[in-house]
Amino acid sequence: MKAAALPARRTFARDSDPEDQRLLNDYLDEMGQVPLLSKMEEKDLARRARLGDEDARHRLVAANLRFVVSVAKAYYSPQHSLLDLVNEGNVGLIRAAARFDERKGVRFISYAIWFIKQSILRAISEYSRVMRLPTNVTDRIKTLNKTSDRMRRLNGR
Repeated sequence: MKAAALPARRTFARDSDPEDQRLLNDYLDEMGQVPLLSKMEEKDLARRARLGDEDARHRLVAANLRFVVSVAKAYYSPQHSLLDLVNEGNVGLIRAAARFDERKGVRFISYAIWFIKQSILRAISEYSRVMRLPTNVTDRIKTLNKTSDRMRRLNGR
């Protein structure tokens, strides 16, 4: 009788720390145990969370943790630990769960994505520089860089 094959280990970046890889794989394995929510379950949990049920809020957050990892991977760079980005994204997910109102007719994850991205981007801007810049200055620099890149493409320079 053959032994069951072990699941392939996930790797996220060639240059990432092996310990971070192990921790992230353990985290993903643990999240895989949490079932996804149907639309009705999500609405019910969101309603209960809005009314103050902490257990419902916890279940709503736990069921959406996988999504935070996928968003964090989009912002990963060698200067930032993927685990740190996931942690910051989780903070955004928790904030979104605290403010979500299911009566607006929007799925929770569609609402939460903005909080997740904002938390990740804020962490990147705070920890990327030797000297911390205010968020509005970082946003202006980002806008100027995008405009400059677009102008370069249009003018072929």
